[in-house]
Amino acid sequence: MTITLNHTIVPARDKSASATFLAELLGVEVSPPAGPFVPVKINEDLTFDFDDRREPLPGHYAFLVDDTTFDRILNHAQTRGLAFGSGPGGGWDGRMNHLNGGRGVYIQDPNGHSYEFFTVVPS
Repeated sequence: MTITLNHTIVPARDKSASATFLAELLGVEVSPPAGPFVPVKINEDLTFDFDDRREPLPGHYAFLVDDTTFDRILNHAQTRGLAFGSGPGGGWDGRMNHLNGGRGVYIQDPNGHSYEFFTVVPS
């Protein structure tokens, strides 16, 4: 059997606002609440369940995306004035990185989480 990550719980101060932030970034919809969670279905195999029952500690979530999706995400971050950058060495420098010949960017959400998007898996 192949192992596939099915869902993860993302701590948030405001689960609806946080779910909306990621859904708009990815160009997907926020699903109806499910129990204490506000889910965002990333794809057929993965859902992020936002939960505001505890104070969030910043986390890191990384996504391999195609070039078209990357362009849309970066444009979304730029037009909305979101904090983004090239990564750990560059922080929120408003630039992208080019690891392994691809493009990558980190985008900070209001809870301090960093969402990383790259077009080639970094080595």
